[in-house]
Amino acid sequence: MRLSTRGRYGLRIMVDLAMHHGHGPVGVDAIAARQGVSANYIHVLAGALKSASLIRTVRGHGGGYELALTPSRITALDVVRALEGGHAPVECVEDASRCTRSHACPTRDVWCQVATAVDRVLAGLTLAQLATVPSQAPEYCI
Repeated sequence: MRLSTRGRYGLRIMVDLAMHHGHGPVGVDAIAARQGVSANYIHVLAGALKSASLIRTVRGHGGGYELALTPSRITALDVVRALEGGHAPVECVEDASRCTRSHACPTRDVWCQVATAVDRVLAGLTLAQLATVPSQAPEYCI
C-alpha cells in the first residue's frame, strides 16, 4: 500500500501545526519552508483538511492555519482519511460488490487484515504524539 503525497505531506503539515498549537495561526510560508512543500500545495491540502473540520483559516496580517481541535484529539487516521479518502490496498475491501469474485476470493481476507492493521496503527497515533517524536538523523550501517 502506498499513500500519495496528499496523505504524506498532509500529515507532515498537520504535525507542524501541532508543534505550534496554542501559539496562534501558522503562516503558510513558514510551514512551506520547514516542510519542503510548496505554499500552493499547502493551500490545496488545507482545503480538504478544513472541509474535514481538522483545521481553520485565520485571514489577514498574522494569519495562517491552525488546528481546529487539540492535537490529542486528531489522529493520523483522521488526516489520511480527509486527504486520501479510502486507502484500502484493493477496492473490494471497502466495497465487496466492486469485484464479482470477492465472495470466494482466497486473498480478500488478507487485504482486509492489511487495511485493518493500517487503520489500527494510524488511529493509535495522535498529532500530539507525533509532534513530540524527535527527528532522527539517518543511521548508517557498514
